[in-house]
Amino acid sequence: MIRPRLARGLRAQLVLAFLLVSALSAVTAAAVTYRQGRDAIAERAEADLLQELRGHLAARVPDLPADPEAADLRALAVQLDRAAGARGWRTALSYRGGALVAANPQAPPLPAPLRAQGATATTALAQRFHQGETPWLAVAVPVTAAGRPHDPPPLTVYASMSLASQQQDVDDLAAAARAGALPVALASIIPALLAARRLLRPVRRLRTATERMAAGGLDTRVTVTGDDELAGLGRAFNSMAATLQADAETLRTMEERARRFAADVSHELRTPLAAMSAVTGVLDADAASGRLPPVTAEALALVSDETRKLTRLIEDLIEVSRFDAGAAVLHLDDVDLGELIGKTLALRHWDGRVRTDLPTGLRVRLDPRRVDVILANLIGNALRHGGPDVSVSVRVEADPERVAVIVADDGPGIPADLLPHVFDRFTKGDSARTRSEGSGLGLAIAAENARLHGGALTAAPAPGRGTVMTLTLPAGPTR
Repeated sequence: MIRPRLARGLRAQLVLAFLLVSALSAVTAAAVTYRQGRDAIAERAEADLLQELRGHLAARVPDLPADPEAADLRALAVQLDRAAGARGWRTALSYRGGALVAANPQAPPLPAPLRAQGATATTALAQRFHQGETPWLAVAVPVTAAGRPHDPPPLTVYASMSLASQQQDVDDLAAAARAGALPVALASIIPALLAARRLLRPVRRLRTATERMAAGGLDTRVTVTGDDELAGLGRAFNSMAATLQADAETLRTMEERARRFAADVSHELRTPLAAMSAVTGVLDADAASGRLPPVTAEALALVSDETRKLTRLIEDLIEVSRFDAGAAVLHLDDVDLGELIGKTLALRHWDGRVRTDLPTGLRVRLDPRRVDVILANLIGNALRHGGPDVSVSVRVEADPERVAVIVADDGPGIPADLLPHVFDRFTKGDSARTRSEGSGLGLAIAAENARLHGGALTAAPAPGRGTVMTLTLPAGPTR
């Protein structure tokens, strides 16, 4: 559902809600005022009619005969109609439930319920009704006989009066109420804006503080004033920020200690490993010459292999510690990328095992040593884990913005659950092979070297079978 753009902001929603409440209040007040004014006007007209009619009856009824005829009743009706003056009521009389007698042949309009109740009424009755589109008021006034106040009233006087002038007053009142509701609703915009501004000020401060925290400013705090819900939210934000800052400082301290420990251990192991490598090198020569017994030569070969693995692991850990400490730097040079890839293959005697599609004259600004490390890891993994009959190819694709070195093989490929983590540290293709030749850091170091160049290293399944590793580097100078 698409909402109007005006109501998307919290400020706009608050102002709109304030206006709706104000408009509803103004309309409700106008409706109540109209209803009360209309009833008051009608009740006042009814009271005035009854008061004046009773006054005229008190003055004229005593002149009626004890048993009046129709002519006597008509004469009284004429007198009452003439006494109406500006009110313009019209009367009709009924003696002992008989027919209505009016001043002229046309009787005044009377509602049937009032006519039926008036024949037996002992107190005055009134009813408002409409004749056509004109509102009317009708009353029935019972008149008791002189000297017999406790007997049923023998005479009932009916009077009907048009309420057209009162209706005009009611219409004027309604128009005034409607005219007053609109300015009230419009005038409420100003306090609505002021109230929204005051309510949203803490929210804006919280948003700004949250953005600062997201940017790394964990020491950000908000100023809290008052004791309302927004103030409680601000205090909760400050408490959360303080906790996050303390946790982040603890984690940074622990991470720094772990990095320092790994770097220190690696450097400390470097010297004894160098001595061990020198000794095993001499002993390997003796074993190769046949001067050592076969069992001793076999044990020496095992020690030499493990020493070389440990040396590579220490070198990888030292390199990782440089990345973690931000101490790894690039030594950039304009290099022919095709020649660099060819030297990488030739140095490791892979040029006969890897198919290449390399451009000539494509020069890229990069660190040759680090790119060599990346390529050696990608190609070495493909040859080492692809099986004896694996086919590995290296090709280069270039455009004005990037250069991609693509290493593909048709080996068994990387399991789907391992593929997202292939560049994580200490990740190996077969977790059951605890004593594999690699350290699990080669691809992680390669990815760090790619990021150091401003590029990226990705892995994806090859169409059909195998894996495709892609090294992407900027085509322009790295800054």
